[in-house]
This record gives sequence, structure tokens and C-alpha cells, in this order.
Amino acid sequence: MRILVVGAGGIGGYFGGRLVEKGEDVTFLVRNRRKQQIEKNGLVIRSVKGDYTFSPKLMTKDEQSDSFDLVLLSVKAYHLEETINDLNPFIGEKTVIIPLLNGVAHLSPLQLAFGEEKVVGGLCIIETTLNELGEVIHTSGFDQLVFGELDHSRSERIQQITATFSGTRANFILSHHIMQDIWKKYLLITVMSSVTTLMRAPMGPICESDGGIDFIRSLCEEAAIIMRACHAPIPDNIVDVHMKTVENLSYDFKTSMQRDMEKGLSIESEHLQGYLLKLAKERHVDTPRLNVVYQNLKVYEKQLMDVL
Repeated sequence: MRILVVGAGGIGGYFGGRLVEKGEDVTFLVRNRRKQQIEKNGLVIRSVKGDYTFSPKLMTKDEQSDSFDLVLLSVKAYHLEETINDLNPFIGEKTVIIPLLNGVAHLSPLQLAFGEEKVVGGLCIIETTLNELGEVIHTSGFDQLVFGELDHSRSERIQQITATFSGTRANFILSHHIMQDIWKKYLLITVMSSVTTLMRAPMGPICESDGGIDFIRSLCEEAAIIMRACHAPIPDNIVDVHMKTVENLSYDFKTSMQRDMEKGLSIESEHLQGYLLKLAKERHVDTPRLNVVYQNLKVYEKQLMDVL
């Protein structure tokens, strides 16, 4: 199976690298600057589950290639429209696309661009970042990539993908309730990114602060109310489940949005908090806490634009 990994950052570089490590045919679609960096230094994974350095197959959007069997889409949400245009030449009649973006807002644009039948559900649970050398730094034991048909069917192609993913050092997990998994992660990542960016602190100090746990729970309940108003397939006990997850995180755990803010980078506020507020407005749900979070993110983005 010919695999195209779009992006070679913390997510694409890690999961694509683990597939290369296993022996799969993987090509990375990257920007020119990243291509030059990897050609010079290799793609380096430094992980608690084992380091791996290799020289991958690389291409940019301007290069020609036959279509791919499978595409792992690991870009940031604010690059989605541009990425859709870049991907068009590499999508064939039987290409399957697994997006690993957070949230749900990206599914409709991908289905509209490439056809509903080409898009499979996907998400990842991993704590990675790129260091100043462009190396993939994986700092915890979590490295799950979850995937499955959006209609939850056990199709022949999903079985083929499962076989391709098997035997890697990372955890590739087939799900037969992927939409529930996607919404559950959407809720969790929205809450965690909201509080870490609002408080400018890792989860540990937030949780141990006076009122910290109560604030996290109230924000989680607010987000769950919005999702239930949209008939999202989240379980009744989702808030309790997520609060246990939060309380079991490492003291220094940071979200990717928080790390991006610390580096002065763009953030996915519209794709996560903004889209959830849009759903809330359409269904007349009050969102006092999420409004504060969103305003904080908008101030950051305004300051970022002023600097640029």
C-alpha cells in the first residue's frame, strides 16, 4: 500500500516514521523549508518508546506522482483549505484519506472536496512537538492513532488498512464507533486547550489551584451541553470520564495549542473553540465560560498579527 503522509511535524513525522520503521512504503508531502531540513538532518524521532532516525521519501506539492492508496492528513486546521488544493493531484479513484485533525469541522470540507466515500474517520492521542532542530520529540507513553469507517462498517478496505498498520511500534487502533471517539476527543482537547491557554500553565498547577478542578469541570459540562444539543454521539458520563483523565495527567502536561502560543505560532481557535461556539449559537446554548476562553484566544491572535 502506497501511503502519503501530509506533514512531517510532531504527528505526521511520528506516525509516518513508525510505519517506515516497520517497512511500509511511505512518502511525506512537506513544504520546501521542511524538505531541506530533513534532507540535511534526516527525520529524527526521539521517543520514550524508542528513537528512530531515517532518510524518508519526500516531495512537495509541485512534484508529480502517481496517486496514493492511503493519505494520512496531519496538518493544522488553518492549513486545511490550502492542503485540499495541494492534495488534488495525488488522489485517485480508490484513495482513502484519514484526517488526524482535532475536532469535527474538517470532515465536511474534505468530503465535499474529495467525495464522502474517500474520507475515513481518524484521530490521534499523543504528546509530541518539534524541537529547534526539527526533531520529533515524543514525551509520554501515549501514541494512539485511532481510525475507522464513518458509517462504522467493517469494510474490506478498512481491514486492509488495519493489516498495513499492524506490527508497528506505535498503537494503530481500529474503531467501530469512530464518530463517538472523534466527538469525545473534541470535547477533551477543547477543554484542556482552553484552560491551559487561559491560565498560561500546564495541567498540574491548574488542577491543584484553588477552584481549578471546579472550573475545568464546569467548562467540560458547558461543552457537553452544546454537543448534546447537536445530538453528538457522546456518552452520558462523558464529563466524569474526562475529569478522571484530566486528574491523571502528568503535572507538566501541556496541550499543543499552549505550546504553539508559547512559540508565537498560529493556533486552531476557530476549528476548536470557534466552531463549538458556532454550534452553540445556532442552538441557543449559553456559553459564558467558553466565551471568556475564546476572547483570550482572539486577543492572542490580534497580538500575533500585530507582530507579524
